[in-house]
Amino acid sequence: MLDNPVWASIVHGPHAHLGRRAGAAVRFLPEVGPFHGLAEPGDPAAWADLATLAGAGEQLLVTGPRITPPDGWTVVEMMDGVQMVATALRAEPDPDAVRLGPADVPEMLDLTARTRPGPFGPRTVELGSYLGLRHDGRLIAMAGERMRPPGFTEISAVCTDPDFRGKGLASRLVRAVAAGIVARGETPFLHAAATNTGAVRLYEAMGFTVHTRPRFAALRTPAG
Repeated sequence: MLDNPVWASIVHGPHAHLGRRAGAAVRFLPEVGPFHGLAEPGDPAAWADLATLAGAGEQLLVTGPRITPPDGWTVVEMMDGVQMVATALRAEPDPDAVRLGPADVPEMLDLTARTRPGPFGPRTVELGSYLGLRHDGRLIAMAGERMRPPGFTEISAVCTDPDFRGKGLASRLVRAVAAGIVARGETPFLHAAATNTGAVRLYEAMGFTVHTRPRFAALRTPAG
């Protein structure tokens, strides 16, 4: 399940209502996120289903251990990542963390646009629980839940306003989001860019262990 989190989250997890499926391909709704998935990345028929689902000439994001699109597809960017699973994380609520919801989306979009933790759209907040920290009413840090393959929940959108970095706010929120995940009997996991060695070391120190090294591929479907 963890090796194919988009497919597992939509087909086997709780996110069917936030995605679409065509045969052996799935996608989240555009306003939720750009992630697409394949039942089997090595199956040409699955890629054909994905092209149909996305539409001609559309850019999309696919993640997995083996991303080799067929002829006709354009590789816009290929990035190496790490997938890490909580094995010794101290998950604990944070008394200062506030739950974020639809009313907070404008601030969340502003914070993620300035800090670039990864894709975040106007309906990403519907994927799960999001927590934030505020200073004088201003949202200065946040983290939340994204993909949910059975038995696991991804911690994502971990970001801190540049004016408030170096205070451990992100670590506090990761632990707080993880506390909610663990309370459901699930295991937290997350992704990071392989080049972001500082973040990888921090997550390892917090109690995450590298599970696999997926690739994140920005692709464009055949023009048709």
